Amino acid sequence: MFNLVELDLRLVMFDEKRFIDGYDLKYNIINHLLRLNKFVFNISSHLPLNDQISLSSNEDCQLSFKDVQDNKVISYVDYFSDCKRGQCHIYSYPYQGKRYQSITNNFSYGLFESVREVSLFDERPLEHEFFVKIAKSFSFIEKLTVYNKKSTEE
Repeated sequence: MFNLVELDLRLVMFDEKRFIDGYDLKYNIINHLLRLNKFVFNISSHLPLNDQISLSSNEDCQLSFKDVQDNKVISYVDYFSDCKRGQCHIYSYPYQGKRYQSITNNFSYGLFESVREVSLFDERPLEHEFFVKIAKSFSFIEKLTVYNKKSTEE
């Protein structure tokens, strides 16, 4: 394993205390794989909201990648008070997966040519502008699933 040159990591993780971030990738993976030339990842981590004193922001997550890799890393962090959970999605860009799940209003624009299936989730209303951004980002979409109970603002 120490001679690994390429790694494609796709992971969904549930933890009680924290999200996976750039520090985790650096200290638990990258530092142990000295010959690693290519590291592609798509990681979604989730945690329950149990009256935490300090919650990580998207800026915290982005800062954790400052020493990790040359490729662009996209992240977004969301907290959902209704279902009492948090989610952090981190991935190397360009995104290479066929599915992109649980996109929220915090989604940042990008071009995702390999993605065919998309799911949207948010406790806040999904507005028209959000769907325009989704249509521009996922031009080859074949299946769209929406999980949202809030009506749009008029």
